[in-house]
Amino acid sequence: MTRRTITGFSNPTVKFVRSLREKKHRKQERKFLAEGLRLLTDARDNGRIPEILLMAERREAHPLVEALEAAVDDAGGDVIELPIELLAKVTGKDNPQAVAGVYAEWDTALERIDRMSAPIWLVAQAMRDPGNLGTMLRTADAVGAGGLILIDECADPFSVEAVRASMGAIFTQHLAQARWDEFIGWLRQGAGGQLVAASLREAQPYRGAPYQSPCFVMVGNESRGLPEAMEMACDLRVTMPMKGQADSLNAAIAAAVLAYEVLATIGG
Repeated sequence: MTRRTITGFSNPTVKFVRSLREKKHRKQERKFLAEGLRLLTDARDNGRIPEILLMAERREAHPLVEALEAAVDDAGGDVIELPIELLAKVTGKDNPQAVAGVYAEWDTALERIDRMSAPIWLVAQAMRDPGNLGTMLRTADAVGAGGLILIDECADPFSVEAVRASMGAIFTQHLAQARWDEFIGWLRQGAGGQLVAASLREAQPYRGAPYQSPCFVMVGNESRGLPEAMEMACDLRVTMPMKGQADSLNAAIAAAVLAYEVLATIGG
C-alpha cells in the first residue's frame, strides 16, 4: 500500500485540495471535498471512493480508516498523511476530523432520475443556504425519499458546508439540478407525479390532504418563498398552522414536516 507524507502548505496537492473550498475551483475541476470518517464510510458503502484520501498524522487507529485506505489504494487513488494543523488549513476547520477525501462530482441531469423508484421526492427552488440544502438531503434520506431536485439558482450541493450538513446523505440520495421549465416539463410527461407545495394560496390543511405517489414536495427560497406562478402550477397546495408569532417555518424544516405527513399518508 502506497502512502506519502506532506508537511508543507506550499505543496501543490495541498493547494489543490484547499482550492476546492471555492465554488469556481470546484466547477472547474468537477471535484469536491468531504470530511469525516462517517461521511467517507457512507460514501464507500454507496460506491463512492475518494480520488485523494487525506489522513491526519498520529490519528487513532480505526478499522474503518484502514478500510478506506485499502479502497482508495485498490482504486488507484492517492493516500496522503499530513499534520493535523495542515489538515485544518485544508478543510477550513479549527478542529478538523481525522480524515477527508476529494471526490469527483457526478452527473446531476434530471433525466437520470427514475421517479417511480421512490414514493417521495424533495424539491427546492432557489434555496440559497447550503446548510438548509444539506438538511434537505438528510431529511430525504430519513423519510426514504428518492432524492433532492434543485430548481433554478440554488446553493452548490457540493460545497463543504452542504456536504457537511447532509451528514452523508449527499452520497445516499439522488441529486438533480434543472431550470423550472425543464423540471415542470419533465414532471408532466411520462409517468407524471404529484407536485405539492406549502402555500397560503387556495391551500388546504396539510394534515389529511390527498397526497399521491410519487409525491414531489417543493419548498422555495428562504426569504421569498415560491413564486406565485410555481405555486399555482402545483397539483396540491397545503398550509401548516402557525401557533406562535412567527409567520413561517424554515424552508428545510417545512419540507421535513410535509415529507413525514406524505409518508404517513401514502406509506413506504
